[in-house]
Amino acid sequence: MISNSLRRALLAATALSAFAALPAQAQTARETELEARLKSLEAAVVELRAELERTRTAAQVAVASAPAASQPVAVEVAAAAPAPAPVPAPARQAADGTSVRINGFFKTYASVSHYSDGPLPSTSSGHDFYVPGTIPVAGLSEGPSYRANVKQTRIAVSATTPVAGHVLKGLLEVDFQSSPGVGNQRVTNAYNPALRRAFITYDDFLIGQEWSNFQYVAALPETTDYLGPSEGTVFARQTQLRYTQAVARGLTLSVAAENPAATTADAGSATVVENDTDRMPDLTARLNLTLGRSELSLAGLARTLTVDLGVQEDSAFGWGVSAAGKLALDARGRHDLRFMVTHGSGIGRYVGLNLAPDAVLVRGSSLQLEPVALTAGFAALRLGWTDQLRSTFMGSAQTIDTPAGLAVAGANKTVWSASANLFYSPIRQFDLGIEFRHGERELVSGVTGRLDRAEFSAKYSF
Repeated sequence: MISNSLRRALLAATALSAFAALPAQAQTARETELEARLKSLEAAVVELRAELERTRTAAQVAVASAPAASQPVAVEVAAAAPAPAPVPAPARQAADGTSVRINGFFKTYASVSHYSDGPLPSTSSGHDFYVPGTIPVAGLSEGPSYRANVKQTRIAVSATTPVAGHVLKGLLEVDFQSSPGVGNQRVTNAYNPALRRAFITYDDFLIGQEWSNFQYVAALPETTDYLGPSEGTVFARQTQLRYTQAVARGLTLSVAAENPAATTADAGSATVVENDTDRMPDLTARLNLTLGRSELSLAGLARTLTVDLGVQEDSAFGWGVSAAGKLALDARGRHDLRFMVTHGSGIGRYVGLNLAPDAVLVRGSSLQLEPVALTAGFAALRLGWTDQLRSTFMGSAQTIDTPAGLAVAGANKTVWSASANLFYSPIRQFDLGIEFRHGERELVSGVTGRLDRAEFSAKYSF
């Protein structure tokens, strides 16, 4: 339909044309009428322009609200929740085709913990999530300890730009949990944001900080905890250069050169320290196989550990292999089994939150690095009771084999844990969870400590 403004403009224009066709002598008599009609025409044109601008704005809003034709970089979470991901918000698109998206989640976490052998220091990250190396040993039992925070809240910004038939992407992800000890509970509970991931991809190449190529993130189970089966999983984020290539249907190969950071403990000491004298990047390779709803991964790690004390220096070789997967147990994807098994020597910082050092440093007339071997793994069974209700049952363990004669009484020997949870999602974006965990830590001396914890979480993803 023709709007009133447009109709008035057309009538005014018609009148003006008719007036222009009159003889010259009649124009003088109608100058007053001409001036009035000109003013009316100008007003109609102004109103018509305003209406056209309103129509254009409404059309742009409708286009922006439509589903995006292509998806930007997917945001990977530390605990890959099996619940369906919420529909992402529409991306904002720039003139050059760049689309930008913001997503993440708001999460509240609370726990009640009981330690069999003494309290944790107030600033320990073991209060916020399960860190097996912090379980107290050889102390006195204490009463229940309650903690609550929102530090696991996460924000991610991703961008995608088409470039002459190629795709340039970027992602920045932060939370408030990754820097333990920064902030306090005394008044405002303020905590600094901490970098998780920041990388650029161009087709099959990735450069920047991302999950280690040695880790298979998709195997991580859903948990109220920040990580879950901590002692049994590979877990590392670091700067790297990675190349990924499809080698067959459903099979991809990725190789990467990653930032090194050898961690050592002096002979006779259980304290693990980081050295900053590495000469070569850590090298990783991973094969991923997708079979319908199931996924399998096989990864390898090779690294050169170097410690340079100025007057003495030594290097040692470290290696590791890790098999992981997610096996679908039904056609709908409600039930699955997730697992990871890792073995190697000189890879302590990659497994179990650095529960074991990469090597023991022996000082003497010459410096010697003795790599520490370990074996770790976990299994998690997920059962979807309904579309909104689900549970995961987890078991996890790590054993550490320090070279003969170098193990000290305070060094970790074995750690294991078991947990079970129940999640309810009244809507796709909102998850409520409760979880119970038992963990035990044993030192080389035989001294043990136990943790029992009940956890609750509420998470809104956007």
